Amino acid sequence: MSAPNLKIEDLRVSIEDKEIIKGLNLEINGGEIHAIMGPNGTGKSTLSAALMGHPKYEVTGGKVSFDGEDLLEMEVDERANAGLFLAMQYPSEVSGITNADFLRSAINAKREEGDEISLMKFIRELDKKMDLLEMDNEFAHRYLNEGFSGGEKKRNEILQMMMLEPKIAILDEIDSGLDIDALKVVAKGVNDMRSPEFGCLIIT
Repeated sequence: MSAPNLKIEDLRVSIEDKEIIKGLNLEINGGEIHAIMGPNGTGKSTLSAALMGHPKYEVTGGKVSFDGEDLLEMEVDERANAGLFLAMQYPSEVSGITNADFLRSAINAKREEGDEISLMKFIRELDKKMDLLEMDNEFAHRYLNEGFSGGEKKRNEILQMMMLEPKIAILDEIDSGLDIDALKVVAKGVNDMRSPEFGCLIIT
């Protein structure tokens, strides 16, 4: 498997006719972890939303390629299937869908029909990743993010990343609101993913 590549060239992004990102250049390759730091309102979360294809954010200039393909021409689900992952700053709560059901459906959505992950393999992988992130097994059976604390939601985003195994992950404010112990667990999850086939952008 070749190392992934996300290349951003002279990117310009506006929201409601106000330009927020004004000519950003950044390249992320497999095996690399990049960090974007800065105060609120400087466009960090705008960048993550625009890369993932949020309709509220208008790309007015520049190019973004993902493994040589034009990322900006892809629909949101196509970006996800290509291997781009966003850990959101404020994950949504979804009642009626358990964490385990959501994750298994997301994994199978990236696979060919007839090649779905077996239930036993999925459970083994989920248990292993939850142990690493020091998450109680009951999390698998709770509704997606419903009633979760801020720290639990952040761990859940990292769990999703570890289970989905993206090529490039964007972690938007993954550290905000975490105490030092929770921050160490999140860092453990990111470091567990490190490989030449994985690149990461941390926004903080």
